[in-house]
Amino acid sequence: MSKSVGNNGAALAAGLSIARGAHAAGSDLVKIALIGCGGRGTGAAINALNTKANVKLVAMADAFPDRLENSLRGIQSQCPGKVDVPSDRKFTGLDGYEKAIQSDCDVVLLCTPPGFRPRQLEAAVRAGKHIFAEKPLATDAPGVRRIMAANEEAKKKGLRVAVGHHLRHEVKHKEIMKRVHDGAIGKIHFMRIYFNSSGVWVMPRKPGQTEMQHQVRNWYYFNWLCGDHIVEQHVHDIDVANWFMKDQHPVRANGMGGRQVRVGKEYGEIFDHHCVEFEYADGTKCFSFCRHIPGCWDAFLECAHGEKGWAEIYGHGHSVLHVDGQPPQRWERGPDGHQVEMDDFFAALLAGQRYNELDWAIPSTMTAILGRMATYSGRIVTWDEAIRSDLDLAPERLAWDATPKSLPGPDGIYPCAIPGVSKAL
Repeated sequence: MSKSVGNNGAALAAGLSIARGAHAAGSDLVKIALIGCGGRGTGAAINALNTKANVKLVAMADAFPDRLENSLRGIQSQCPGKVDVPSDRKFTGLDGYEKAIQSDCDVVLLCTPPGFRPRQLEAAVRAGKHIFAEKPLATDAPGVRRIMAANEEAKKKGLRVAVGHHLRHEVKHKEIMKRVHDGAIGKIHFMRIYFNSSGVWVMPRKPGQTEMQHQVRNWYYFNWLCGDHIVEQHVHDIDVANWFMKDQHPVRANGMGGRQVRVGKEYGEIFDHHCVEFEYADGTKCFSFCRHIPGCWDAFLECAHGEKGWAEIYGHGHSVLHVDGQPPQRWERGPDGHQVEMDDFFAALLAGQRYNELDWAIPSTMTAILGRMATYSGRIVTWDEAIRSDLDLAPERLAWDATPKSLPGPDGIYPCAIPGVSKAL
């Protein structure tokens, strides 16, 4: 596989070419391009190169040259002999992704901040590339609708698309989910999900940066790029809640949140805590908690309580199934899901099998956005009004001299949402 594919027939043939080569000689080369060279992008590329497929990294793109070079060194050290990225296949700037997608690659890894995901996934689908897209898939409803449309095109072209919800591939999750879906705990009455931590990195403003450069560097703290941590991180647990419900999504949500501790100018506009009650069509409730405050109880945890027992799953630990009258059943984590999700994706690619994780990942991203809409607005928000929202968080244009919609005040502090006042959807 060395030619880019750009139409329906060619894209289908591309998948079949990989499968035929694998069956015939097991040596078909799969060329990948990494777009977004931060820690997760670097890890995703290493995971891809460590699958059983014959994979080579041939192109890279990032908004910032130093990010790209640091990532390249890290990948080369971990995967010697599997990297061929000369200077003419290193692409930087806000439009670098377009050049990487158009390079002679078969698969693109989309690992930039999620605010860029809709336009990049659209471009990859247009170019007929198979796709691994990190979660979440968007930061607002217009972005979700763009992903939905791109998904339909991807299906028409026969493209394989994986999404970075690694928990879907972990032993502890799959084993307990199988039993819950088979009725082990009976009908689910309610769920509890948590992503409580001390927070993540901060990239302080540097002299000479434009506002756009600062926000893209410090992307976690701006909604057009991150979606707030309920969307960027807690989407993992929200996806598991939807999975417990056999991939249904909630029909409404209400919640509260705010900024209690993380209030400095380096923290942009996002909240440091959210609490949401999601309600599904059958009346099942999910109580969602996420927090970025040091010195508090940390938890990466999903629980489902049913009429005959309950299930608990620790994100980076084990899972336990409690069925009334029976001893608890426990499953250890097993292999890291970040590697397994790539193993599964490339195995399907080599076998020529259909593979599309967008169908369930899109509603999970939208559920997280629904939760943010509820906490920011302070009112009950329905799924239907959330998905129809016209609130587009992105700047009018994407350039280093462009002006983002969120700007700091005279004291350098960015305004955050005020429940009951701010437009949140």
